[in-house]
Amino acid sequence: MKSHELSRRGFLTGAAATVTAVATSQALPGRAAYAASAKGTLVHVFLHGGLDGLAVVAPTDESVLEDARPNLLMTERTALAVDRSFRLNSAFRPLEGALKDGLLGFVPAVSDPRLSRSHFQAVDMCDLGGLPREAGGRGWLDRLVDQLGPGTAFRGVGVGATLPRSLVGTNGALSLSTVDGLALNGDGRFKDPTLAAIGALYKDINHPVQDAVAATLGAVRAVPGMAYRPADGVEYDGIGLAFRQVAHLIKGGANVRVAAIADGGWDTHEDQGTQDGGYLHGRLTDLARGMAAFFADLGPAAADVTVLVSSEFGRRVAESGTGSDHGHGGVVMLLSGRKLSGSLIGRWDGLGTLDSGDVPEFNNLFDVYGSVVQGQFGLTDAQVAKIFPQRRYAPMKLFNA
Repeated sequence: MKSHELSRRGFLTGAAATVTAVATSQALPGRAAYAASAKGTLVHVFLHGGLDGLAVVAPTDESVLEDARPNLLMTERTALAVDRSFRLNSAFRPLEGALKDGLLGFVPAVSDPRLSRSHFQAVDMCDLGGLPREAGGRGWLDRLVDQLGPGTAFRGVGVGATLPRSLVGTNGALSLSTVDGLALNGDGRFKDPTLAAIGALYKDINHPVQDAVAATLGAVRAVPGMAYRPADGVEYDGIGLAFRQVAHLIKGGANVRVAAIADGGWDTHEDQGTQDGGYLHGRLTDLARGMAAFFADLGPAAADVTVLVSSEFGRRVAESGTGSDHGHGGVVMLLSGRKLSGSLIGRWDGLGTLDSGDVPEFNNLFDVYGSVVQGQFGLTDAQVAKIFPQRRYAPMKLFNA
């Protein structure tokens, strides 16, 4: 289809392959694409499947681990040392510099009493920041955007084919597979007239799609002005390709406040391979390489960025065959341009008493989420409480003052 022949239906269905604008009353038109906005960016990476937290970071003084999971222990010889006598999987060696600089940290034993071992229920609750009836169908990142105030058409971005539910709600959010893909195909001579024609079709129609189209058109117009090339020596692959899109937007001046990346394949019921060369070790290496490339690419801009990595739940303490079953007490990872309060953060009371075979909840998931956004954006306790309705927020010290 030539660009000058695009119809309303053709634009909306064609755009869905590269970008989805959530229809809201607050989506910003193209003329506001570079309006002033809050400082800094939070990148939330969600690992679907249930990451085994004890395969990421684990205590060295818990004999129960040697008895319960002898084949799932990380390779002690190559593991990295972190605070409080914990060891970190050698897969994170690409981030060893950030670890030494105090920019990489891990919160163990993270859960919530309402999280089940069901992927569907747990993912839903993690995305919403609470139970569905509490959240009103809105994602927790969408409620975070409420607290950050007005911004650009790129203030909330999901990288992938569909918008993560954590960004669904009443604020405008874009879902894109690649930044460069956010464009009209066809003869360049017809680009501006086509954009103007589509905008006119959806002007003053008294329908939420009007704002969605305006936000999408604004984003399409803005992308050509975002000059970007990765920093010298930076290479992206695997999940790093998603990080590359966020780097493109940040370095291009899009003023992204919240970006969400979803990654599957973390459900390790068999052939888990925690040790060097194993399946999970390879996935963690890919994640660490992507995060390292992202921060190297950003350079000085990384000072205003925090990457939060989480999953819907952890795994049981005991191994099951060559893998592990669904459990509680997972891990949250943080990579930030700001100094963290430690490399092992939060409460840890040991594995002397398990929670029905699981790692106990020593740190609440939503207190961790809330403390991350509070530290990143300088929100008050009252503002964080609005992000997680019907929960009493208990702040955690994750960052240095």
